[in-house]
Amino acid sequence: MSEESADLAARLRAIRGEIAAACARSGREVSSVTLLGASKTQPASALLAAYEAGLTTFGENRVQEARAKAAELPSAVCQGISWHLIGPLQSNKVKQALELFTVFHAVDRPEIAVALDRAAAACGRQIAGFLEVNLGSEANKHGFAPESLTATVAPLAGLAHLSIAGLMAIPPQTEEPEASRPWFQRLRELRDELAATPPWRGFPGWLSMGMSDDFPVAIEEGATHVRVGTALFGPRRNRA
Repeated sequence: MSEESADLAARLRAIRGEIAAACARSGREVSSVTLLGASKTQPASALLAAYEAGLTTFGENRVQEARAKAAELPSAVCQGISWHLIGPLQSNKVKQALELFTVFHAVDRPEIAVALDRAAAACGRQIAGFLEVNLGSEANKHGFAPESLTATVAPLAGLAHLSIAGLMAIPPQTEEPEASRPWFQRLRELRDELAATPPWRGFPGWLSMGMSDDFPVAIEEGATHVRVGTALFGPRRNRA
């Protein structure tokens, strides 16, 4: 094992330890939290090292970048990975995205949800998605407005091939992890409000929230999926 691979494996163990500790503090099972390796700008070799260390779920931000990495990986490794798209999806990339991704964390408008559902139906696929919520109403972020979420997304509950499994958010940037807690609590409350309406009763209610700096806080507030990049892979790398 190379020094780089050994370092990555050690970071992965440390992150899993933090996940376990956060679950213990909040009375949750470790199995209730999925760790995504947020591998934006990282080379395929980094994904391979993480996979060999035991990580099988990866989150990529861009369709083309993910497809290029997948092509570099051994086919058995690529097939063993659960690919999640955690960045926004353009409508002209939907068909390409479905060739690789099974879960979409940034369904940010009704139109893209319908496009995903139609494309999945055309190829006989069942996929899962999170509705992205713009909690802080930030102009530079995508997502549904929290105050009108329930009414806006009601028609999406009946999609046949895109199963809306929960909500996702990236809170406004803060300097202290604890400052993210109210935003995570708000996303959980929105999830609960949505689940209480007839169209959404019984939906999984997953919460995709928390990144390298604040994922333990997110887990304490109910996160089911945490997206960890820098803490696992190190700083983002410049694209060639």
